[in-house]
Amino acid sequence: AMTAAGTFPTDATDQLVQANVVAAQYDVPAVTIAPARAAANSPGLQTFAPRSQQDMTVTFTNTTGAPANDVTLGISAPDRQWTAAVAGSGKPAFTASAPVAPGASVTATFRITSGPAAFNGDLVGKAAWTSQTTGREESESAIEKGRNVSPVRINEFRVSAGSAANATDSFIELYNAGAGAVDISNWTLTQHATQQARFSDVKIPAGTKLAAHGFYLLALADSGLAAPAHKGDATVYVRSTSGMSAGDAITIDGETRRIASVGTPAGASTTLWQPLPDGPVMTVPAGSTNVPVTSIAGFAPGQKIALGYGATYPAVGSGTEKYEVATVKTVGKPGTQAWLGADAPAGATNIKVTSVADISAGDRIRLDIDSVGHGIETVTVTHVGTPSVRSGLTEDVAAGATSIKVRGMFGRGGFQRVPFASGDKLTVGTPASREVVTVTSIHPSEAGGATIEFTPALAHSHIVREGVVAPGTGLDLAAPLRFSHSANLPFSVRGSGITFAPETGFAHASNEPVQPLGSGITLDSPLANDHPVDAVIRDAKATGAGYQGTPAPNQWFGGPALASSAGSMVLRDARGLVVDSLNYGALVEPWAAEGYQGTSGSGQSGCHVASPGGPAGFGPFAGGAPTTDRSAGRFPDGANTDSNCTDFVLQPAATLPNGSEAGATNIKVSSVSDFEPGQKVMVDTGANMESAVIATVGAAGATTVRGSVEAGATTIPVASAFGFRAGQTITIGEGAKQETATIASVSGRRGGATITVSTPLRSAYETGAPVSGSGITLASALTRRHASGTQVITNLPTPGAPNEYPRR
Repeated sequence: AMTAAGTFPTDATDQLVQANVVAAQYDVPAVTIAPARAAANSPGLQTFAPRSQQDMTVTFTNTTGAPANDVTLGISAPDRQWTAAVAGSGKPAFTASAPVAPGASVTATFRITSGPAAFNGDLVGKAAWTSQTTGREESESAIEKGRNVSPVRINEFRVSAGSAANATDSFIELYNAGAGAVDISNWTLTQHATQQARFSDVKIPAGTKLAAHGFYLLALADSGLAAPAHKGDATVYVRSTSGMSAGDAITIDGETRRIASVGTPAGASTTLWQPLPDGPVMTVPAGSTNVPVTSIAGFAPGQKIALGYGATYPAVGSGTEKYEVATVKTVGKPGTQAWLGADAPAGATNIKVTSVADISAGDRIRLDIDSVGHGIETVTVTHVGTPSVRSGLTEDVAAGATSIKVRGMFGRGGFQRVPFASGDKLTVGTPASREVVTVTSIHPSEAGGATIEFTPALAHSHIVREGVVAPGTGLDLAAPLRFSHSANLPFSVRGSGITFAPETGFAHASNEPVQPLGSGITLDSPLANDHPVDAVIRDAKATGAGYQGTPAPNQWFGGPALASSAGSMVLRDARGLVVDSLNYGALVEPWAAEGYQGTSGSGQSGCHVASPGGPAGFGPFAGGAPTTDRSAGRFPDGANTDSNCTDFVLQPAATLPNGSEAGATNIKVSSVSDFEPGQKVMVDTGANMESAVIATVGAAGATTVRGSVEAGATTIPVASAFGFRAGQTITIGEGAKQETATIASVSGRRGGATITVSTPLRSAYETGAPVSGSGITLASALTRRHASGTQVITNLPTPGAPNEYPRR
């Protein structure tokens, strides 16, 4: 009756390094094992250095409903070179002095001494007891994942230095937190973006030692191979061509050539189509000359296509994929995935669908799932009409009503605040109360959505969130349906995909990457050696891509580029054992995460490092810190509690949504999070950067009025609601018309953000009038004007040097 929160299959080298295993609360006692320092929801991983000591606790909770006698707790160590003894007594086990009553717990702390050999695996907490009810001996166990490794950490990383012209100014820094040098020869670092395949590792050269408290800097090169290059190739396909020119001398994994001509770089990867309900995995066999794809963007006849293969299911950290390369002959249509917009009865020759994108007459569509009374069938389209458009009620409506209020949503042609039109037939309600009306007029609301008037009056009452659907004309079929199919069930069209030559030498499966390789760069002479994906390409004249500035890195890597939103990193020693790992931006590789994997409750998503790149917020709330010169790092260097949640910090950062003028001593910012009086801040970048010291920190938020606002109004339409909060005092307008108000509520729904204030406005305001919080006051005036969107940041990344972050 044990359950594991966040456990995943181990790979071939037992590199499952993260699981906080807990007991299910059923009819057997629960056992947990955790670091002695751990609090609730904290690490399920314990890191040791060879021959070091850590304290761990084992807890027994009696959930049987009867007393448990002779409860004994212990920890099973990995091998004889490890020891586990009760702290303070040195005994191998702890025995409770009295029976443990129902609902009660008993805990023992054990001093664990690790062995000399590197290790990834399990520390097993055990409990044994005698049932007072049956008299039988019972036992239960739980595991804590453990590492016994060198004290080298992934210490700091940056995605971008903030230049709009170079989004790949990236580095990853390693740090030796130990008191002695560590031989890191042939160690590997794997990093990749979320939902992307692993094609390569960065391998540290033989003979490399990292001094005690020393740094090893890995930096992204200006380019790298997007697909393997082979001996005799005179054209190579590359991740970036930024800054490259004909005649430039370049090195490709150590081979020096000159560029004869520069074409286009590889495009963004798509995936081999994974349709529902065909899935979860479909396979294109070896010998094929066509693949269905999710997107056709970037592919062109005559150019190369890279086809990924070698994925493992379920994916684990040791899987490495490869590419085979072919020449594109024709580019067809991508696959389409959508749902039925209305019930489709048996015998029907038309189906209502939520999307008709990339569907043509003659296409074959697979419908439904194999279920009792229904079944899978494939139909042929004879005519393509319009899709269903769906919304929902935003408030209850009574029988007899001739109007309803609906939310804005995505509809015909993309995002629409009002997805319906006069004359549309609408179905309102659930299957039990569904009725059809005809739209007579539509009245958009300022906050998004609309009031819709119709005829005839409703025969039933309906509650908030019930569906409102315009079915559209749908798809005509060549033959009547054999089964009935319900609304919301999926359908799929594979599309005509991409045709190429020669035929594939390997099988390819759903979700494997498919990449347009562009036209690449042509060399002055063929290569003398083979080179793998992500091999380093260096062009000394290409300064607009990859890591720039100082210090020079200890080692370049050719790719992949670090993702701004989310990714993962795993550092392995020469034996393949995990030394350190992290997820950033999201729980990308749960098996490689550090810290708890997730708990019940809203917003509980497990431990990951906050991404140092990418804007914060979405839609009307957008306006947080943009991709800027920030890094995620340990502070102080090497700090490690085995938790991605707490070990990494970012420099506080914000933007000036409305800009600021020379002479300003107060700046209005998108966020005040982690800014504190006394901190030094840098405003702007490059030659326009200036620094100041924070005197006081007020409230966030800076935007402008969107549309006219009358005197006496309490609702202000704004360009963005990011940073504003209920209860906050804001300033509206400027000069003689400036006034203050208290926010009652903030709305950031699609279609427009609004701020509602608690008292009517004294003045009227036009589009563009400023609305702001109290912002940050500086100890001295700024000397320059700074444009809207300018960044404000404390500290800067320190590649290859001690980390600098403000205090927590």
